[in-house]
Amino acid sequence: MNSNGTAKRIRITVGGIQLDAELKGNKTAEELYRALPAEGPLNVWGEEFYLKISGVKDHRETATTQVKVGDVAFWGAGQVLAIFFGRTPMSMGADPVPADRVNVVGRVVGDAARLRQVMNASTIRVERVETVSPAG
Repeated sequence: MNSNGTAKRIRITVGGIQLDAELKGNKTAEELYRALPAEGPLNVWGEEFYLKISGVKDHRETATTQVKVGDVAFWGAGQVLAIFFGRTPMSMGADPVPADRVNVVGRVVGDAARLRQVMNASTIRVERVETVSPAG
C-alpha cells in the first residue's frame, strides 16, 4: 500500500496486450516496484511469461510452488519476474506450477489468459503505474 491506502500497480505490456497487476505489500514487491521500468526479451515456459529484472532482493516472504492463473511472482535465484496465465510444463491440473519456489508479489487485474494471444511476441515491458491522488 502506498501513502493514500491504495495498492501499487504495475503495467505489463506484451505485443498488443496491456495488463495491470496489483502488488502485495511485501518487501519483495517493494523492491520490484523500485527496480522498474524493465524491458527485455520475452521468455515463455508453457503459459508463463518471464523477464529477468536485476537488482531485486527476494525476501522469500511467500516462497511457494502453489500459484494460480493471474499470479505475478519473483524467482530470486534467477532474478526473474514471472506472470502465470495458464498451465506450465510441470502442471498436473489446470493450475500453473513454477519450476521452483517463487515469491508471489502481486496479481493481474482482469483476465490474465488474454496473454495467450501474444505468445509469439518478442519483448515484454513492465513499468510502474503512477496513481493519481484524489483531489481534496
